[in-house]
Parts: sequence; C-alpha cells; structure tokens
Amino acid sequence: MTTRNLDALFEPRAIALIGASNREGSVGQVLARNLLESGFAGPVLPVNPHAGAIRSAMAYPNAAALPVAPDLAVIATPAPTIPGLIAELGARGCRAAVVISTGFGADAGPQGAQLKADMLNAAKPHLLRIVGPNCLGFISPGRGINASFAHLTPQAGRIALVAQSGAVAAAALDWAHARQIGFSHVVTIGEAADVDFGDLLDYLALDPATHAILLYVESIRNARKFMTAARIASRNKPVVVVKSGRSAAGARAAFSHTGALAGSDAVYDAAFRRAGLLRVGELRELFEAVQTLGAGLTARGDRLAILTNGGGAGVMAVDALEARGGRLAGLSEATLAAINAVAPANWSHGNPVDILGDAKPPLFGKAIEALLCEPEADAILVMNCPTAVASSTEAAQAVADAVTKARSIRPVLTAWLGETAVAPGRAILAKAGMPVHETPDEAVRAFMHLVEHRRGQELLVRVPALGVLEPPAPEAARLIIARAREEGRRDLTDPEAREVLAAYGVPVVESRIAATPLEAGQAADALGGPVALKILSRDISHKSDSGGVMLNLQGGPAVELAAGQMLERVRAAVPNARIDGFVLQPMIRRPKAQELLAGIAQDPTFGPVILFGQGGVGVEIVADRTVGLPPLDDVLARDMIARTRIAKLLAGYRDRPPADLDAVVEVLVRLARLAVEAPEIAELDINPLLADDAGVIALDARIRLTDPAKPSARTAIVPYPRGLTHALELEGEALRVRPIRPQDAPKLIDMIDRSSAEDVRLRFRTGVKRLPDSWAARLSQIDYDREMALVAETAQGEVVGVGRIAGDPEGETAEFALMVRSDHHHRGLGRDLLGALVDHARQRGLKRLWGDVARDNTKMVQLAQSLGFVLKGAEEADRVRVELTL
Repeated sequence: MTTRNLDALFEPRAIALIGASNREGSVGQVLARNLLESGFAGPVLPVNPHAGAIRSAMAYPNAAALPVAPDLAVIATPAPTIPGLIAELGARGCRAAVVISTGFGADAGPQGAQLKADMLNAAKPHLLRIVGPNCLGFISPGRGINASFAHLTPQAGRIALVAQSGAVAAAALDWAHARQIGFSHVVTIGEAADVDFGDLLDYLALDPATHAILLYVESIRNARKFMTAARIASRNKPVVVVKSGRSAAGARAAFSHTGALAGSDAVYDAAFRRAGLLRVGELRELFEAVQTLGAGLTARGDRLAILTNGGGAGVMAVDALEARGGRLAGLSEATLAAINAVAPANWSHGNPVDILGDAKPPLFGKAIEALLCEPEADAILVMNCPTAVASSTEAAQAVADAVTKARSIRPVLTAWLGETAVAPGRAILAKAGMPVHETPDEAVRAFMHLVEHRRGQELLVRVPALGVLEPPAPEAARLIIARAREEGRRDLTDPEAREVLAAYGVPVVESRIAATPLEAGQAADALGGPVALKILSRDISHKSDSGGVMLNLQGGPAVELAAGQMLERVRAAVPNARIDGFVLQPMIRRPKAQELLAGIAQDPTFGPVILFGQGGVGVEIVADRTVGLPPLDDVLARDMIARTRIAKLLAGYRDRPPADLDAVVEVLVRLARLAVEAPEIAELDINPLLADDAGVIALDARIRLTDPAKPSARTAIVPYPRGLTHALELEGEALRVRPIRPQDAPKLIDMIDRSSAEDVRLRFRTGVKRLPDSWAARLSQIDYDREMALVAETAQGEVVGVGRIAGDPEGETAEFALMVRSDHHHRGLGRDLLGALVDHARQRGLKRLWGDVARDNTKMVQLAQSLGFVLKGAEEADRVRVELTL
C-alpha cells in the first residue's frame, strides 16, 4: 500500500487517544495535553478504562464505547496490547493509527517480531494504516493536530518533516521554533512497519499545504518504492535529505574492490542524486537548504559574485566557494565601470567587490544594482560587517530596496556578520524575501545548495545522446554463468570473466590458456612479443597477492621457466588452491593511458550498483570513486565520471591528450545493462581499465556470482521493459511499437510539429504550437514502475503515435492518454496502442483504466467504447470520462 487511507492521518474528523493518562510526566499525559490543547476542530476521544475523564474530557473504557468512529487513533499502551487494539479499532471503523509504543524491534527479540506481525495482520482486513511503532508521533499544525509527545507544538508553515528518529525530530522542532520556522506536517515513522518514506513522499508530493519536504533517513527498506516516490516528489517540490549512519562496510575485505562498496554510504548518495533529492550533512544545513530552495530561488550555474565591506569576509567566502566546487563570476567592463562611478577609488576592482569598511548604506544599493546586471554572475552574495561609521540596518534596507526595484530573477543571498548590531538588518532582509545567513561559509553553502539542486533537476529531465547499445552476444554470457552454476562455482575464472565482458561489448585484451609450463611457452611464442603470465585458478581472486602474476616476459623458454617458478610460489602461498593452468596476454603498451576501475556490486538495499573511479594497485588508498544506479545512459554515466578526481586527468594535461571519454561512458552503460540482465553477478571488477585517446581496454577482470540459495536483488529503478516491443503492419507500412525512451524527446517534438492544431488541442487541452523541450523531456522520462508509454515508430525512426498510462500509488487504477500523428489517422494505430496499454494494465494487476476525453473528440470516445470502455460522468463540462474495469 502507499497513500491509501492516509487522508485519515492528515485530515481526520475525530481522533481517539488510547492510553490517555492524567499521571504527570507519563507519555499518555503529554499526548493528552498536546492533542486537547492544539486547537483540533473535531472531537478528541481519550480511552482509559480506569479514568472517568482526562484533562476534563470524558474518557471511554474501550474503542467499542466511543460515541463516534475515529478516523485516527493514537496508541500509547504496552506492546502486547497493540494487535488486539488495532483489530478492535479497525472493526470500529478507524482507518489510521499512530503507534507510539515500543517493544516491536530487534531489541525485543523474537517476541517483538511476532507482535509486529500480529499488529500488521490485525490491520490488514480493515486496510488500517499504521505510523510507527516506536515513534514520537504526528503533528499537523495547520489542522490543530499534535498527536505526539513532543515538548512543543510548532507554528504552521509550508515545510513537511518526515523523520525516522523521534529524538532528531524533537531537536529539529526546537531548533526551528527558535527561528520561527513553521511546518505543514511533522511525521515520525519509527520502525516504519507500515507507512514508510515512499508512502509519505507520494502523499506530500500532491499536498497543497506542503511546498518543501525534509527527510531524516536512517535506512530504507523498499528501495524501488522509495525511488519511484522520490523521483515523482522531487519533480514537484524541493526534497532535502539528511542520512545518518554512514557505514564502514566499504572497508571490509572483499572478493573485489566493487564488492567492498556494498552497503556503503556512497550508494545512498547515488540514490538520492538519481532521485533528484538534495543531500545535506546536518540538521542545521537541512533547514538552511529548504529556506533557500523554498524561497523559489534557482541558480543558472555555479558562478557567484560577492559584494562586501570587509576584505577578510570576502576571502573567507572565496575559500568556501572553491572548497565546495563553485566559481567566482567574472565582471564585465560595463559592471566595473558602473561600480567605479559610485565606489571609492581604492575599491577592489574585481570579484569579490570590496567597497571598504566605511562604505555608506547607499553604496550597497548602487553596487548591488550594478551586479544584478552582470551577465556572468549566476547569483550574488552581499555581506556586511558592522562598523561604527556606517549602519548595518540602513545598508540592509538599501540592498532590499535595490533588489525589490530590480525585480531580478537572479538569486541574492545575504550574510550580515555579527549578532546584536546586525539583527535589525537581518530582519529587513528576511522580510524582503532574501535568505539571511550569519557567516560567509553558511551563505556560500546555501548558494551551492541551489547549484546542486539545479544539477539534480537537470539530470531528471536529461535527454541522452547515445543510442541504444545492444550487446553483441548476451546469450554467451548467460551460458558461462549457467555453466559455473552447474559446477557449483561462484567465482568465474579470468578467461570466463573476460568472455562475459566481451559478450556485452566491453573491449578486452586477447589471451591464451595453457595447462602446463610447456604449453605456456608455446602460447607465448604464438602471441609474439612480451607477454603477461597469470596463474589460472578458480580459488584465487587476487592473483598478484599470491605471486600469480609476472609481466614483460619475452620468448617461449623464459615463459616456460617463469611458469614453473610461479607454480611453486602459488602452491606455497595458497596450498589448497586448485590450479587450472596459466593465462597469457600480450603486454599492452599504452604509456599515456589512465588506469581506471569499473565494476558492479550488489547493495543490500538498492540492489546492483555501478562503480567507477581511479584504478591500479592503490585503488583502496586513493579511494577516488563514485557510484551510480542502473540502468544508466550517457548523461548519467558522464555525471558519474565528472564526480571523480581522475576526470581532470582524463581531460588531458601536459603531453597527454584527452582520453576517449565516449568509450569510457560506453563501458559504464554496458556494465549497467549487464547488471540488469545478469542479476546473478554479485561482484564484478575491471581493474585496470586502460583509457587514452585511442579508446579503452580491460586488462584484468574478476566476477563473483551470488549465493544460489539467496534470491538475486532487483534493481531499485525499473529497467527498460524490452518485452513490450512488438511489430505492427498497417496498410503496408511496417511499424514498431515499443516503450518510450529518454532519447525520444526530440521525436515527440517532431510528432507535434507534424500534427494539426486540432489534434494537439484535443491531446493537451491547449493551443500550444510547439511542444516545449521541458514537456518533451518529462513525457519521455518516465518511471516504468508506475507509468508506461508506448511509441509507434516508422522504419525511419519517426514517432507517429504515443499511448501512455499513469498509475496511482496504490497500483489499482491508471489514467490513459493517446495521440496519433495527423497523417497516420484512420489506420488502426490508435486501436493497437490503446489495446496494448489495456493488456499491460491487466498484466500489472490494475483494476481500472480511465481517461478524460474532450466531449467533442467523438472518434476517441468511439475507439474506447469499441475496446470495452464505458461512459461515465466527468467533473468538467467539456470532458467525458471513459472507464474500463479490468
């Protein structure tokens, strides 16, 4: 379940408090005080079999005795009583419960786990939703609800806070209260036995009272559900997250370098970035970020102009900017001339714009006016250090007036340094709608929040340039994996690993296998030139650690001798290892190539992940790496590469030309597809992957398979559903119907350009002449977990029809939409697309498919009716609803 019955939590008509108490200092007493004194307009019904009244409100002995059925129940009784209470409340008509009680977690042992299962089983027949257990509670200030044992009721606001920890939520409430920050809702989910982050993100994404969402995350259980909900929510409003519990799992010894990453915090980083969430490091930064983003500010880029009356403050801001990856904006001659005309002669004449300590308030206004016209500045930071010769308050007023008058969409951030003397100035700036900070570092951090959020949003609407990369021999890879499974092996040999990579189009070095030292010498002569000799053993993963690698060997006799010596070393180092022979490879001479690491790992939460970074023998020490979630496209792969330090080396330096970045990107995209299509791969390492201007080549690879006794993890993001593709022939024209891809955005624009104005109006309910790029990107960037769009394309690759469905969070109903290019009407294409969508909806287990159709679109209505849809009433006079029960 997702948002079903959550209206009973957020908009209850009556609330029951089970475990209400008059005992001073008890949880039941605090809950009763908060619920009864927060201004809730409906009845609050205390339940306590041993009390006649709670805080002058009549108490009831049990749920059955309540005069009305509560939508929401708040429960603070011992854990063993909870399953029975849930069953009783459900039978009474209650639809949601907040369970404050503890005793359901791992610390409670087997009894706790059983109580949790009993509680959920009791709720299931009534579809009753449970928040908790072991939580602080729920607060909705705008509705007068404080169903928590928090020490205060926050003021109403536009920010929603969802936290796993009640203690952290309480601290956040206290911090926000002192700064007059209000909330639309505060939900603590505790152990999240039922209602989780995904459910609440789905609800809050559409909640008109919520303009921004804050998350405090300790762990995520259902990664796919979370990713789907988070990607949808972040498209609608800013979502900022703090993740605690940075794992040390990455430091463990593992079969591969990528395997050491499983369970690490870097995977959460990758997931949040992929979902368009902004991750910050601490609670204070959480509120700073949401204040900046919630103000509706957007930064076009990472170039900052700084205006200050203190040179030291300017230097501190520059240091913070460079440390966080931002850039100083250049100042044009026009801007310099404008500031020269009003500033003292010895101002800094550059960025930061230091107008000196004795700068009078009007100068702040005139200088900011000049900077607001600077085309190179993506945002402006104004700082003021209090002095005895100029009023910080009047300077703030001058800045506020200038910014208001300019009506610029460019973000203006402020830092009024100090405390007492600058407090009135900060109030003026805040009233004018400008983010106010106390230090240069905080202000720069806020600017970079804007930058990172913009980058995340751009990734959500990316349009990849790289076409679909079909693996040359995927069946060969599957056969290799199946053979290893049949033999009871989890580790592929070196040759097998390289065959799997080659089957998916990753360039690998040529190799020969030899069973004996004599055969190794013969293989070396056949290869010619210097060779690398490696031991072949299914029991040895890190061959160099056991003396199983020798380089730059020349000629058959030398290789034969070296192979014999290698056998002795390896048998001494790993006496129980099975030796299958040797692998010989020609020495690759690419002196200006960079050594990279690329691979696959299985994360316990998010399933398969892709790793990229600097390779070589010092990979753990250098620790230059990044993570991405499959599936990947070229835009996402380039973003991964750009987040590493070695990206600068790949761009070329001194006598080294830039590496073939397209080839590196292609490897990551191919590995991502392999991770999706071969879920049996637990760990895969390519180290090193050599990259230079001539391309890439994998020199060494190792692959470990998953434990066959355990199910393979699924991807956190639903991969491209290739199975929905089918051929279609209409009036002699061959078409292909397939799921939409991000690369189709330009094709959608072309389809609209070549359709009549009337057809466009009937589909989009507007007279748009050209489909905006942002619309096309959003329509082609779908989450296949909840949406589906099928395109019909010609042999020339033109899209001539699109049908789509968008499901509700419960997975029960979906809305459909359909459009066929004007020159392809009356051929049966619309019927095929809608029929395919109906089939897909049935396969997904949806119960109802519906669409709102323009009343004058009689052809669409007739088409739907021919497929079994029936007419229903519509909310709007110019629309008619058609529905199909599946």
